[in-house]
Amino acid sequence: MSEKKCLVCQKDEMEVPLVQLSYKEKEYWICPQHIPVLIHNPNQLEGLLPGAENFKAYE
Repeated sequence: MSEKKCLVCQKDEMEVPLVQLSYKEKEYWICPQHIPVLIHNPNQLEGLLPGAENFKAYE
């Protein structure tokens, strides 16, 4: 199992609360501060989350 760290800021569960997400049969973690990035600017996750360049932002 990989270490639990926010995929954006790399803070771990000892520093911030983390929310688990499952995508393409893998588990990822994101902190509450970066959930808006996932929703509104998913292109910023390119290189951090496979296929993020194909995500559409919520309008």
